[in-house]
Amino acid sequence: MRIVTWNVNSLNARLDRVDEWLAYAKPDVLLMQETKMSAEQWPAEHFSDLGYGSAHHGQGQWNGVAILSKVGIEDVVLDFDDGAEPDRDARIITATCGGVRVASVYVPNGRSLDDEHYQYKLAWLARLKAHLEADSLADPAGRVLVGGDFNIAPDDRDVWSTSATEGMTHVSAAEREALADVCAWGLSDLFRERYDGEGLYSWWDYRGGAFHKKQGMRIDLLLGTAQLSAEATFCLVDRTARKGKLPSDHAPVMVDLAIS
Repeated sequence: MRIVTWNVNSLNARLDRVDEWLAYAKPDVLLMQETKMSAEQWPAEHFSDLGYGSAHHGQGQWNGVAILSKVGIEDVVLDFDDGAEPDRDARIITATCGGVRVASVYVPNGRSLDDEHYQYKLAWLARLKAHLEADSLADPAGRVLVGGDFNIAPDDRDVWSTSATEGMTHVSAAEREALADVCAWGLSDLFRERYDGEGLYSWWDYRGGAFHKKQGMRIDLLLGTAQLSAEATFCLVDRTARKGKLPSDHAPVMVDLAIS
């Protein structure tokens, strides 16, 4: 089973790019972020014609998360399932696909360390852990994968320059600790378990030729339980999808699982 996370940065603008990528990468499950579509705009029939069932949690021109699946899509949960008030944004969707409980997440950016949005980000990550704890179908001893744009570089290897990013969001100690606390539920970074090196990024700013200068960050993550880690055979950032005409500023991140 191939599971992929990809922040497409507006499905309206990049549907053709997504279709092209689906044709050659052939994922079984695609977790999408920043669809920037409403429920009414979601092209369910279009994806069905391509062989994918789908579920979407959107709010129009901002945010939006989705799951596409060729291996079934059941027990869908929109938003958090922690018993608290609904989130103000459409940032998480959960479903069971081919026996794997998956969540597509778009963690708040945070903007700056002194911004209210930064506190929202930290609280959001705490709610993500509570969501996992509350989901009766999510078992840390089973098959669970949380993938998406976390807007956090887990450690200094995941940024092109520590001096250029010092004092900014995405790299602060509090964010990294909040991410580690989510992982303490029973998840590990599937990509990092296979690649130890620096310079392996999933996002590059559109400005200043950052992609060609290799000035990026690894902020798109696939977090999986121990069972999925044991079943993982391959993991990759598909930089090719960041090239060409009108790309997203993020590249897809994929994992292949040997699930019998």
